[in-house]
Amino acid sequence: MQNPISITAISSISPLGKNSDDIWNNYLNHSHCFTEKDGVLVATFPKELKADIEQLRQSNSKYKSLDNSVLYAIFASRQAIKSANWKSTDNFGINIGSSRGATALFEHYHEEFLLNKKAETLSSPTTTLGNISSWIAHDLQTKGPEISHSITCSTALHAMLNGIAWINSGMCDKFLVGGSEAPLTPFTIAQMQALKIYSRANSHPEQGEESLSPNQALNLNKTENTMILGEGAAMACLESGVTKNALAKIIGIGYATEILEHNASLSTDAICFQRSMAMAIGNKKPEDIDIIVTHTPGTIKGDQAEINAIQKIFCNKIPALTTNKWKIGHSLGASGLLSIEMAVMMLQHQQFISVPYLKTETPKRIKHILVNAVGFGGNAVSILLSK
Repeated sequence: MQNPISITAISSISPLGKNSDDIWNNYLNHSHCFTEKDGVLVATFPKELKADIEQLRQSNSKYKSLDNSVLYAIFASRQAIKSANWKSTDNFGINIGSSRGATALFEHYHEEFLLNKKAETLSSPTTTLGNISSWIAHDLQTKGPEISHSITCSTALHAMLNGIAWINSGMCDKFLVGGSEAPLTPFTIAQMQALKIYSRANSHPEQGEESLSPNQALNLNKTENTMILGEGAAMACLESGVTKNALAKIIGIGYATEILEHNASLSTDAICFQRSMAMAIGNKKPEDIDIIVTHTPGTIKGDQAEINAIQKIFCNKIPALTTNKWKIGHSLGASGLLSIEMAVMMLQHQQFISVPYLKTETPKRIKHILVNAVGFGGNAVSILLSK
């Protein structure tokens, strides 16, 4: 990196809640957020947050036709901008992405098309990925650049890379970056089930066992895939240099893509992660990294590949490992920024958030945290954060 970048605000909505105090307190307990819906395990928003989203939808006649992925992004972006004390007149850009985009609307419109052999008027403009950043720019009344993209599950961290690049180029002073995902739709879940990576509703660990979560992310002893989808949106406000109000600073970035071995899988040793982590760490020693927030979605091969990559890079000095997917599931394009938020909270509180079934040495002090994300096809990103 040319210069450090400050994270001056971070905001999210997820099954953990909508404000930092609730989110932190929910991280400190060993309860998960999964419920069964129509025979499928999912991680949904609390009732109060669902009501807030519905209130946002009804607050503007234009918003009634928007997909939840857009509404989630607007809600979280408002919170982030308010926390950072940014104004619409500030010269800041927007890059919010999504893996699946407007899944619910697309499924609805397609069902109507099959029935009536005619597309509804707004079926095209309300299902484009560009919707997310465009509507945020409209809602916040900004005039800077706005970008939407999909790089599957590494989307949010790629948005962070883009924001850093724009700031360091001098083309923008600040950037709002993140991801939003509303994937709890029948067809989206069916796609994950078709890949045979989704957790089975009847495969819960029994009550009384130490590992109660049906998503066994980072448990390398699991005998079946346990990924579960969760909804969420997370946004970060980035500013150049080290600011007085910085929650954390970005001191290293890494990215890599590997040649596909399979349409959806990483190589056995996750070559892309090895390259992205090495790039993000730079000249620092392995022992300088206190924690890694892993991508590990809860699949047997995916989790093991990332661990193999970590072992290759860190050898005998493995940092403390953690993840939030055992608790809130995989929010696809939003997951990377939710991991960033988790890392920032650990830096702020100087407290390690553990995984209940994973034995790892708790760091004595927390100064540097590495956050990983990867998407289908091996699009890996690693971000190094510091106090």
